[in-house]
Amino acid sequence: MIKSTIKGIGFYVPDNVVTNDDLAKLMATNDEWITERTGIKERRHRQNRNDSQETTAYLAFKASEKTLEKAGLTAQDIDYIVFATLSPDYYFPGCGVLLQDMLGCDTIGALDVRNQCSGFVYAVSVANAFIKSGTYKNILVVGAEVHSFGLDFSDEGRGVSVIFGDGAGAIILSATEDENAGDILAVNMHSEGKYADELCTQFPGSKFGWSDRMRKEPENVTDKEVYPIMNGNFVFKHAVTRFPETMQEALDKAGKTIEDLDMFIPHQANLRIAQFVQQKFGLPDEKIHNNIQKYGNTTAASIPIALSEAIEEGKIKRGDLVLLSAFGSGFTWGSVLFEY
Repeated sequence: MIKSTIKGIGFYVPDNVVTNDDLAKLMATNDEWITERTGIKERRHRQNRNDSQETTAYLAFKASEKTLEKAGLTAQDIDYIVFATLSPDYYFPGCGVLLQDMLGCDTIGALDVRNQCSGFVYAVSVANAFIKSGTYKNILVVGAEVHSFGLDFSDEGRGVSVIFGDGAGAIILSATEDENAGDILAVNMHSEGKYADELCTQFPGSKFGWSDRMRKEPENVTDKEVYPIMNGNFVFKHAVTRFPETMQEALDKAGKTIEDLDMFIPHQANLRIAQFVQQKFGLPDEKIHNNIQKYGNTTAASIPIALSEAIEEGKIKRGDLVLLSAFGSGFTWGSVLFEY
């Protein structure tokens, strides 16, 4: 029987630390306001918002280098890439091919996943299916984001802009028949598109306009269209409903219980959501890993960053049962349950 096992994992974040006090210099906010609502104390932004070098693909490249090293593999061993992001270097092509080129991989396939906060969970689910079908042997799965270039750092945008950070995380999912190796036990993915407008960026797109509109009538392209918009309370209420549902579904599918779980890694959307879910399931502090306090919400990158950090800190060891769950724009949500 073919198993999907995590052979390597790594993450990378920019050196530039942006604290809540730093943001208070740009907009009407303060550390207490941000911490109370989100749990965030700081996040990473690339040094220059308009930097054309430290891009989403570049952050992914740095994370992937670490991942390859930890796995004891080279770029030539990778036979497929699945890249999750909402902030690609170009509108098209996607970041997958850019990463393939940066790493110097062979002319392998590169798939881009646009599922925002749930992107990494979706990407792992796809990679797992390819592994279990025998199609590929070593798949590089990446979640990477550069949010700082596209946020509204004004009083109007503070409700969204204080939340997000830049970063990347990656895993290598490998095929093995070793009976002692870890395996992905259950996955699920869900969506509810009727709520798309509750958390989105509207422009550019075929619905709200393209580059010709920006050139011909730039004065009519509004901040609401260009910058992310979020109905925070509405998103929160749905998240605290869908998180428990998708978690329980994964456990049930694998014949496991919450007591069997060694570690829960939630998408780092808001510390208050994670705390609600932790309390609902009665998880002790040692069975959940949160790092939104220092990295903010890095959407598709948040789970692999947190997972990598938890492993580096010795909170997860080989053989442990780990659950990854996410909820975000779309709305989309899902989980991956695996033995590490």
